[in-house]
Formats: sequence, C-alpha cells, structure tokens
Amino acid sequence: MSARLRTVAMLTASAVTALTMGTAAAHADTGVEERVMLQGTTTASYFWDDASGRAGDTGLPASGKPMQKGMVASPSWPLMTEGYVIYKGKKMPFFVGDRGPGEPSSRGIMLDLDGKTFAELTGGRFNTETLGVDGGSGAGHIDVQYVITKWGDGVGKKSHPVSFSTGAWAEKDTETVQSVSVKKPTG
Repeated sequence: MSARLRTVAMLTASAVTALTMGTAAAHADTGVEERVMLQGTTTASYFWDDASGRAGDTGLPASGKPMQKGMVASPSWPLMTEGYVIYKGKKMPFFVGDRGPGEPSSRGIMLDLDGKTFAELTGGRFNTETLGVDGGSGAGHIDVQYVITKWGDGVGKKSHPVSFSTGAWAEKDTETVQSVSVKKPTG
C-alpha cells in the first residue's frame, strides 16, 4: 500500500473512531453551535422493564421496542423523541421509548433513564439480577441536563416535561416547535 493510501486509511479510521466513541466522552464547550429543539434540567431516576416481572418491572415499554441502553421513559414527551443527557461532563444519547416515571414526576423527577445508562453516568454497575444499579454515587436520582434534538411524531407535549398526572402523554401537541441554536458540547 502506498504511503498516500495508508495516510487516507488512517485519517478515515480516526474520523470513524471519533464519531463512534464521542458519545460517552467528557464534554466541554466548543463555541460551535448546534440546532436543538429544547434544553433544560431535571432530576432523573432509572428503570429497566424487560417483561421479566422482577423488581417492579411493569412489562414491555410503551413504544413496543425491547428494553435497551439509551431508552428513557418520559411522563409527557412524544414517544421516539431523541436527544441526550449530560451528567458531570458525561453525555449519553437517548430516545423516549416508554412512559414514566409515574408518581415521582409529581415531585419533579421527570426522566427515567435506562439502568445501564444511569450506571455508566454515575460510575456504577447495572445488576442484571436485581435490575438495579450497584456502586457509583449510590444515588437513585441525579440532576441532569437534557437536550432534545428531534421530537417524536406521536402523542405527547413538545415542551419541558410535565407530570404524568397531567395526561399530556396522551394528547397530540399540534404546536410547531422551532429549533434554537446552542453551544455544542464536544464529543
């Protein structure tokens, strides 16, 4: 292989690695802007509903998608809404695949992260036996920044999250939401 082809191959490999590994890296403000639909902060808990019936498992997620890393439950956002959360400099992507948290949303806990993402953010370990998170910060709730990059097409409210008890999860939001420019985190 010529030196020129090796250089192109190495640059391509570096670019692919940067694109695929950047989602879990620590982040800093780059000064570059990105277009987002919404951003804010909330308290997040965690869940894992794989239809096993263990540890409070309520069954398959509302979206019909299997439980997986990156799935969150929202009390009001449309299913299949996409975005990311940031906790202590760690950025993790998500999509809304379930409804919840229920009653905790009346107390300001507006996002239920999947247990594997929660463990990675907090430095813990997802326990497949208990469906809980061991170690890490020891917290069952964390304060996160959320960024919505794409709204789902279904029912739900396209705004800052509201309590499950409002019923916003069942109403079709017909508002046209414009994206805004924000400073883009690295990664």
